[in-house]
Amino acid sequence: MFREMVKKYLLICLMLSLASVPSYAYMTPEVNALYQQACSDEYQNNLTDAVSKLKQAITLSPNDALLYTKIAGIYSELGDYDNALSAYSKVIELKPKDAFVYISIGSIYETQGKYIEALQAYNKATEIFPEYKYNLLNIANVQYKMKDYKAATETYNKFLSIYPQHSEARENIAAAYLVQDMPEKAVEEYTTLYNKNAVGFKNFANYGIALVKTKNYERGAEMLEKAIELDPDNTSCHISLALAYQELDKNDKALEQYQVVFKQLPNLHSIRLDYANLLADMGKNEEAVEQFDIYIKNYPTDARAYKNLAIVSKRLNDLDKAIYNYEKSLALKSGDIDVMKDLAACYHTKKDFNSALKYYDAVLKVASGDLEVKLNKAIALHALDRYEEAIALYNEVLTLKDNPTVKSNLVDAYVSQGFVEINNKNFSKAIENLQKAVNSDTSNDLAYYGLAKAYRGLEMNEKAGEMYEKAIALNPEKAEYSTEYGEFISKLYNNVEPTDDVGELGVIVVSDKMSEENLAKCKDLIEVGDQNYRMKNYEVAVANYQEALRLNPDDEVTLLKIGNVYKLKKDNSKALDFYKKAVIVNPDYTDGWFNIGLVYMDLKNNADAQNAFKKVLEHDKNYAYAYYALAMISENEDNKTDALNYYKTFLQYNKDASIVAQVENKIKSLEK
Repeated sequence: MFREMVKKYLLICLMLSLASVPSYAYMTPEVNALYQQACSDEYQNNLTDAVSKLKQAITLSPNDALLYTKIAGIYSELGDYDNALSAYSKVIELKPKDAFVYISIGSIYETQGKYIEALQAYNKATEIFPEYKYNLLNIANVQYKMKDYKAATETYNKFLSIYPQHSEARENIAAAYLVQDMPEKAVEEYTTLYNKNAVGFKNFANYGIALVKTKNYERGAEMLEKAIELDPDNTSCHISLALAYQELDKNDKALEQYQVVFKQLPNLHSIRLDYANLLADMGKNEEAVEQFDIYIKNYPTDARAYKNLAIVSKRLNDLDKAIYNYEKSLALKSGDIDVMKDLAACYHTKKDFNSALKYYDAVLKVASGDLEVKLNKAIALHALDRYEEAIALYNEVLTLKDNPTVKSNLVDAYVSQGFVEINNKNFSKAIENLQKAVNSDTSNDLAYYGLAKAYRGLEMNEKAGEMYEKAIALNPEKAEYSTEYGEFISKLYNNVEPTDDVGELGVIVVSDKMSEENLAKCKDLIEVGDQNYRMKNYEVAVANYQEALRLNPDDEVTLLKIGNVYKLKKDNSKALDFYKKAVIVNPDYTDGWFNIGLVYMDLKNNADAQNAFKKVLEHDKNYAYAYYALAMISENEDNKTDALNYYKTFLQYNKDASIVAQVENKIKSLEK
């Protein structure tokens, strides 16, 4: 790389060495005359004559190292490297410690491309004469040519620590850094060179490429433009300039550069991914798809290509192709959240909600807090009529971020689940869901209509009538509401004794206030029911209570009593239904909530049991046995801390002395 300069430097060194010892000290006059004539011929570029004179001199003085050194140098100039090496070998025989001879030999091998031999010669020179640091440049250059870039950069750095102003060495180390994909270091070196001599700087190509690799696109584009002015056929510069323009959103200019590249190298497919991305960014979607396909054909394992092709296919509304390519991308690069989200979105758009859920769940395993995905999953569950799961997710999203659309979806899910429960004759549960819908949206006529049907299923006719009227008031155009309400009133009329109380529709209705006669009859029926209950005539007792409820359907105590009968008969389902009716009639009814908790405990449903007992305490913190029940649940779940707290609280509110000792023993046992 610096052969000519090295030769000149060697000549200077040889001249200096000769200057210290006169030539005639080693040569006879005749040999000296031939040597001087040879030098004159060399000066006049009569190299063949110079060789002839030196051969004659060697014949007369066969052991004169200077003659062999001189003739070897001239052979080198003639390109006769074999004879040059032969002559240098003779010099080594005569002067084995001459470092500069090894440097000359290394230079010849380097010129011949025999880099191993060249490196050996240069290293030998350093071994003989380690003080001669300039030889580091020769070694570094050969290491670079051998593609041992790491060793080359180390040697260049040693050289530059001694000769920091050496521009060519700095250019070489910059190139070595770039080849090793160390663009930051390459930029540092090129910047030093450019700032030192901007006018004489020529290495715009590598400087620009390095700048682009370090994402300094503006400066990189500037250098690459200069490089292309000097060398319009430099494909690498056109490629890097295209990328720089692309990053700078100069898409038209980037497109021009890609077109130049493909004109120069039509089969250069490695850059088609970037080209396809550019076309996609420019809205040239069909052309982008064509380029993606070509790239994938040549590079079938690049996940990025499938992903980007899928994005463009989705944009073109070709969902099947989008799904195919997203799944190919995911197979090559598992765990790509963006791909999983887009796959879910594609399946969602196609209304393949089960497949969409698969990918929503995959995303949430990695990013459990992604609200957007949770919301979309809730919508998919909603669409699949999995309302309870959708409701849970809607509520979770709303606790973190208020959103009117989510609220609306939640109301719709509550209503839908309410109607599912009505169809399953789970009227109490239907009321729970529908009431939540109404609490969120008091203008939802369908929720009131559902409540009417649920109350009617529970034979709570006054509530049912009230809900029908609200539904009709909110949506008078809905014929279904009015028709069903009329049918309800008609049936109600047929089951109630006539009175003078006539409603607006012209039919007999139940009065809000019971007559004294009916009140007395109701009390009598309940008293008879209680007697039968005590006598364990449970079926008769239930019949008495139900007859009383026909006169007063909103009597939570009577509802509780019927529930108690079924509880004794171990019919937990019916017991729970009547207890729930009791708290629907009176949401503050603590005995109703307590008995609900007892049923859930019986069913081993601790979570719902705890909720029921806590409801009791919300309405009456003095309700001692609610604490006792919570303590038992906590103890069963091996939660000693809560169990102790609840037992101790029970003792504060308990008025039943008979159980104190028992609870105190439990506390002692738990505290051990």
